[in-house]
Amino acid sequence: MSVFPRSGVFKIGKCFQQYSARSIASLSSLPETHQMLQKTCRDFAEGELKPIAAKLDKEHLYPKKQIKMMGDLGLMAIDVPEELGGTGLDYLAYSIAMEEISRGCASAGVIMSVNNSLYLGPVAKFGNKEQKEKFVRPFTNGDRVGCFALSEPGNGSDAGAASTMAIKKGQEWKLDGTKSWITNGYESEASVVFATTDKSKKHKGISAFIVPKPIKGLSLGKKEDKLGIRASSTCNLIFEDCLIPEENLLGEPGMGFKIAMMTLDAGRIGIASQALGIAQASLDCAIDYASKRIAFGAPILKLQSIQQKLADMALRIESARLLTWRAAVLKDKKEPFTKAAAMAKLAASEAATFASHQCIQVLGGMGYVSDMPAERHYRDARITEIYEGTSEIQRLVIAANLAKEYGV
Repeated sequence: MSVFPRSGVFKIGKCFQQYSARSIASLSSLPETHQMLQKTCRDFAEGELKPIAAKLDKEHLYPKKQIKMMGDLGLMAIDVPEELGGTGLDYLAYSIAMEEISRGCASAGVIMSVNNSLYLGPVAKFGNKEQKEKFVRPFTNGDRVGCFALSEPGNGSDAGAASTMAIKKGQEWKLDGTKSWITNGYESEASVVFATTDKSKKHKGISAFIVPKPIKGLSLGKKEDKLGIRASSTCNLIFEDCLIPEENLLGEPGMGFKIAMMTLDAGRIGIASQALGIAQASLDCAIDYASKRIAFGAPILKLQSIQQKLADMALRIESARLLTWRAAVLKDKKEPFTKAAAMAKLAASEAATFASHQCIQVLGGMGYVSDMPAERHYRDARITEIYEGTSEIQRLVIAANLAKEYGV
């Protein structure tokens, strides 16, 4: 396949600006420009990612070449404005692209997601002009990727319990502490890091910082040996007397928790889209196998028990996709989308787990061996119910927003 020039994607971006966001429920199909993007990403995933996904997974290989190609396509900074080197598309476009890339390789999908929504998202939104020039523009074309450091070994889902400290020392900040489960930890060249600057204020005493990598005082823990998404690196970031310039403070002191929560709201749309890609790849695999596997004199696709599994898979995937697109459209319209994003992430991640499980059932013994992609989809799906807020946290977010809506 041919790789489309970055300028071609910019032309698509200009068309997107003319798109007036409507309720996805009212759309019989995607707008033409979104369909163009979908086809571009699908062709790329089929030609460049799917053929090597098993090898990347088995050997824990970071797809550097493919990430650069994705950068050339404009996929590593989809909703970053063109004047900052981004593609200038909307969040619906980001969701569509994320699903198609993840359909080919879930690891490439999460690398793309972290750079787009967790790293570039907060820096582009809260950074000043100098920060954007230094920490956004160089990270838009696939040459560099960033990461997001919120979780710690002891805080789990309690993002407000940051024990990593940042103390002002003259014209510098000194960071001490450990951040865990950092995707892109080894390959990233900058990180958005959250640290407590005033313990007395609890979560209101957390601030956000942009930390370049490598830097003195920052070391990396071992690469985690994970169940899935094994082509992306995950590790601890360990800060010991790490000095960063005062101008690397992102936003104002004490804004860190707000920045983190707003970033995660948007990031959940990306993870929902990644989960959709995994779920769709599972359905693709199951249908392909069921149409070719002969039992009792006919393809097993003719068996009602198999048909019921495929129907249930398709129903959950389509339902989750509409929820995800709705959340993206609400964000594009600058309307509240926290509940919608939580619903999308919950539905899509559980759809991915369900679909990948049923895919293995359809394939039987062939689903349990690495000759087929079913077992990889099953392993990749599991993390989507955990990172950027577990399924349990999503239910709490949904319930809390329902209470507000009902005035409870």
